[in-house]
Amino acid sequence: QVHLVESGGGLVQPGGSLRLSCVTSGSLISPVAMAWYRQAPGKERELVAGLSAGTATKYADSVKDRFAVSRSDARTRNTINLQMNNLKPEDTAVYYCSAVIRGHTYWGQGTQVTVSP
Repeated sequence: QVHLVESGGGLVQPGGSLRLSCVTSGSLISPVAMAWYRQAPGKERELVAGLSAGTATKYADSVKDRFAVSRSDARTRNTINLQMNNLKPEDTAVYYCSAVIRGHTYWGQGTQVTVSP
């Protein structure tokens, strides 16, 4: 059973920083792609940042130059991190981690990020 567990969310003031992490467990095969999505109240889930095929990255236009995605654990490559800087109130959302393993996409439970004075 594959599980994804996110951590690092919380409340931060505008201009502040947070670092999210997501660890995948339960699979002998490393994910071929991992990504962060977010969903704000009343909005659809959107891609924030993703990594695939080794080091190829993709960012939403709204977070470019503020967020940085990376994968750690060089041996298993089952962890994805999201460094979020210069946070804005519009970044407030539940952030979800995803991992693609053998053609199936798995999701974490999500972690709340709230940006407010």
